[in-house]
Formats: sequence, C-alpha cells, structure tokens
Amino acid sequence: MDANVTLSDAAAKRIAEIVSAENGKQALRVSVEGGGCSGFSYKFDLADAPQDDDVVVANGNAKVLIDSLSLVYMAGSEIDFVDNLLGQSFQIKNPNAVASCGCGTSFSV
Repeated sequence: MDANVTLSDAAAKRIAEIVSAENGKQALRVSVEGGGCSGFSYKFDLADAPQDDDVVVANGNAKVLIDSLSLVYMAGSEIDFVDNLLGQSFQIKNPNAVASCGCGTSFSV
C-alpha cells in the first residue's frame, strides 16, 4: 500500500534523537485510535521492529511505523515536529481531517 505519508526534516531529526537514546528501539510508531474530543486520536509509541502490516516511512535515519488500518486515516499526511512557545510536540497535518481539536491530537473525518 502506498502510504503517501511524509516525514518533515524537523520530525526526522527529533525521532532520530529520541530513538538513539532508547536502547533497543528502532522507530516511532504512529497509530489512529477511536476517541479524543473530535472522534479519532493519534497515539505515539517507540517500537523495536515493524509488524507484518506496517508501512515504514523514512527520512534519513528516522523511521515511522504506521499499521495498515491507521494508514487509511493518515493517507497524504505530513508528520512534523513543532517547537514553539506552546511547547514541543509531534503534529500531523492530515488532509483527510474535516475537524480537529485545539491541541491537535484528535480529529474527525
């Protein structure tokens, strides 16, 4: 399946930093779960290896794993890392989302 999900340079740099500090971890796993104030929410975890149904999105040394079910909701998205006055966070710019919450961690389609 063609992910068409991209990883910004800022996100790739931060993922590489996080993974290198965690012994045995290889990638950041991003998944979509039901719930959150807008219907769906993103979940971020560190992973040691891809699962059979994962798509691997890479930028340099950084890898993101997305399972096939979550990929349906994330197609065409960009994973970014933002560092501003409100704090530091991974943000997903999802063209499929018709609404999202103020914190940027949940969305609806």
